[in-house]
Amino acid sequence: MSKTTAKEAGSADRIIKKYPNRRLYDTDTSSYITLTEIKQLVMDSEPFVVRDAKTGDDLTRSILLQIILEEESQGSPMFTAPVLSNIIRFYGHTMQGLMGGYLEKNMQALMDMQAPMVKGVMGANMFTQMQEQMAKQAEQFLGTLGIKR
Repeated sequence: MSKTTAKEAGSADRIIKKYPNRRLYDTDTSSYITLTEIKQLVMDSEPFVVRDAKTGDDLTRSILLQIILEEESQGSPMFTAPVLSNIIRFYGHTMQGLMGGYLEKNMQALMDMQAPMVKGVMGANMFTQMQEQMAKQAEQFLGTLGIKR
């Protein structure tokens, strides 16, 4: 009897199972993997979902947050305390849903610009201008909600 992977069975996502002992099992490779290897899946744009092995609940977001937490505690953090404070302020706020969409669109815009930058199409000066413009837009957006830095 042959084993079928999630992809062969018609599922688009690679399935990672999380066991109660906190171990992560990759059903594609039939082996245990680490958060570092899951981070590599993200870096490779490999679609995956993390499921609780017992309940089947989707744990993908919590695993991604764990990776972000580890990254933030090493080297140079991406999120400053004021940025994190502002994000927290949106939880329970009527604009919570809008903020998620706003962040997602801006992150996608940065990802879309990343490829030309890597190829040298966009110079450092243009990237700095883009960063400044996005910072101004974010401050204006937060200001309309009464949130100041």
